[in-house]
Amino acid sequence: DHLLTSLTKHAAFDLELSAQGDLQVDGHHTVEDVGIVLGQAIAVAAGEGKGIHRFGFAYCPLDEALARAVVDFSGRPFLHFSSPLALQQVGAFAGELFEEFLRALAMNARFTLHVELLYGRNQHHAMEAMIKAVARCLRACFSIDEREGDIPSTKGVLV
Repeated sequence: DHLLTSLTKHAAFDLELSAQGDLQVDGHHTVEDVGIVLGQAIAVAAGEGKGIHRFGFAYCPLDEALARAVVDFSGRPFLHFSSPLALQQVGAFAGELFEEFLRALAMNARFTLHVELLYGRNQHHAMEAMIKAVARCLRACFSIDEREGDIPSTKGVLV
């Protein structure tokens, strides 16, 4: 919940979400399904991408952690994820699922996303810095470019 709240707050997205899953097994399917549904919602909201900036990037710190995220709403789904930390349990959230959430988000929103934790020691700070960087780059990507009234592609289509 905390990471989704940070994502939507810093991306300036409105989100109301209710999810149920097989948590008695683990959170994998639920976290992945949330990424899938959120990605699909972003793709629908963005439509053909007319008038958006298309690209976004952001650096976000949280105490000792620094993260970078870069996005291209290209219609070419891809995730590059890099962290010097092996993300582990933070509260009830299994850190290993963080990358799975981002992958499901990128594949279903149909954008290229690069997320890197440049450095950090605290698991919570690392994940929060990364999700805020993702949020800020999405905010930039989907903001309206006043100079661009068309689809931001030399091909005339984002596929």
